[in-house]
Amino acid sequence: MRMTAPPARATGRQDTEGMAVASFVLGLVGLLVLNLVLGPIAIVLAVLALRRDTPRRFRALLGLGLGIADLVVLFVLMAANGTTSWTIFS
Repeated sequence: MRMTAPPARATGRQDTEGMAVASFVLGLVGLLVLNLVLGPIAIVLAVLALRRDTPRRFRALLGLGLGIADLVVLFVLMAANGTTSWTIFS
C-alpha cells in the first residue's frame, strides 16, 4: 500500500545536471561580485548535485571549488583591507 502520491513528473538526473551547472556559474560569477552570497549557494548546489549522483560530476566539483574560492577571496580581502569589496585595487 502506497502512503504518498506518485511524483507529478520524473525527476532525477536532469535536475542534478541543472544544479551542477548552476553551481559552476554562480561560483564563477561569485569571484567577481557578491561572493558572500553566491559562494555558499554554489557550495550547497554542488553538494546536492554530488549527493544525487549527477552525470556532470566534474562541473559540480568545479562549482564546489569555485564556491570555496569565493569565500577565500572574501576573507583575504577582509583581512587585507578590512573591506568586502574590490576597492583595494583602486
